[in-house]
Amino acid sequence: MSDEMDIDGVGRLLAPDIVESIDAKRTADVLAAFSELQDAEVAVVLEELDDSRRIVAMRLLPRARAAEVFAYLDHDLKEQIITGLSDDVAAQIFNEMDPDDRIDFFEEAEDDLAQSLLKRMRPAERKETEYLLEYPEESVGREMTPDFLKIQPEWTVQQALDHIRAHGAKAESLDTLYVTDKNNRLINHLRLRRLVLADPNDRVESLLKTTRTTVRINAMADREELVTKMEEYDLPVLPVVDEKDELVGIVTFDDVADVAEEEVTEDMHKMGGLEALDEPYMAASIPTLVRKRGIWLAVLFIGEMFTASAMSLFEHQIAEAIVLALFLPLIISSGGNSGSQATSLIIRAMALGEVTIADWWEVARRELICGLLLGALLGLIGLLRVQLWQWLGLADYTKDYFLVGLTVSISLVGVVTLGTLVGSMLPLILRRLRLDPASVSAPFVATIVDVCGLLIYFGVATVMLGL
Repeated sequence: MSDEMDIDGVGRLLAPDIVESIDAKRTADVLAAFSELQDAEVAVVLEELDDSRRIVAMRLLPRARAAEVFAYLDHDLKEQIITGLSDDVAAQIFNEMDPDDRIDFFEEAEDDLAQSLLKRMRPAERKETEYLLEYPEESVGREMTPDFLKIQPEWTVQQALDHIRAHGAKAESLDTLYVTDKNNRLINHLRLRRLVLADPNDRVESLLKTTRTTVRINAMADREELVTKMEEYDLPVLPVVDEKDELVGIVTFDDVADVAEEEVTEDMHKMGGLEALDEPYMAASIPTLVRKRGIWLAVLFIGEMFTASAMSLFEHQIAEAIVLALFLPLIISSGGNSGSQATSLIIRAMALGEVTIADWWEVARRELICGLLLGALLGLIGLLRVQLWQWLGLADYTKDYFLVGLTVSISLVGVVTLGTLVGSMLPLILRRLRLDPASVSAPFVATIVDVCGLLIYFGVATVMLGL
């Protein structure tokens, strides 16, 4: 059983007892039950309660614990809780939240609610939140936390350890410390283990001689780069710098994992031919689902109209050899499938940094060879299928059945090769135009290949069958 199922099961199991305790006003029993649960399990319990009991439960939790639990809830539930609490209690919870969790809420909150909360927060937390919100959406700056520890190179090890004891309580991570100069420019990093094991009288700068240069990321970079760098360098935490190389924050592995999940989900939605959902499927309303899917469906439907127009150009050929119509689904689906495969491969390779725009020629060469070989494979199967069905008497493909089989075979080679090239090149073209490669959805590629596939198929038929 997965951890998620365990958490949900525990929360649902305890929810009735907590409801009973809340109704009976047994505050101590509610707090005792919550003390035995993890934050994620408390969040599941809150999801199972009705609105009024949920508000009571949040009021009973200590503010710091409430802030941790709050981060696990979906946005709509968060807004419902915030509007049900007093302004002061809501502000206290937001004061205790981690900066990145706080930003996640403010990104989706209504302006009136966001401004009301900001006004009541402590000045330091309000300034911190407003600072992070100045960064563009989808940027690294929106994902970072400014709660980190930095030390000076001229300090002794003892001074650095004293600094950690004095200021480490609020730091997001203590495992990695960052060394900066007097202008806050990032010099390097030190592991806490290295610092603890060093002579207290040694200077920090002496410990940097054997430390590799710190990998860093710019606050204005796209957040997708976080996933690539974390994976490439196997880092638990990544420092964030501005254009002057000044240290402005850090991003931890758990935050990058959330980014990776969101980005993969967004790409999968786009590749499936719909606008990315910004919320869980079950939380999305029917109008939202229709709107997210309807726009792309309409675009694809209009694109498929070109398929009908292309077929009208070959009415004569179809009338002369009605057998050609039998193989249309086979030809069209093969081209679309090969294009979808290539698109998926290249988009994923680009996301992992395995393929760049500069590799376009090598990608085209490889996919051309793959397309020809795959097309030849399907073409051979198609040819054998036509001959076998004719010989066994399962179908009558006219006296020119061998030419019909060759037409299907040659068309498959052309359509599959075209689909593979189109599917592999479109993501690179979009990246060159600074657009999201995931916008090349599988249905979109299939629509393009459908039209071109018809032209290839009937073009080959005209030559082979003399139509």
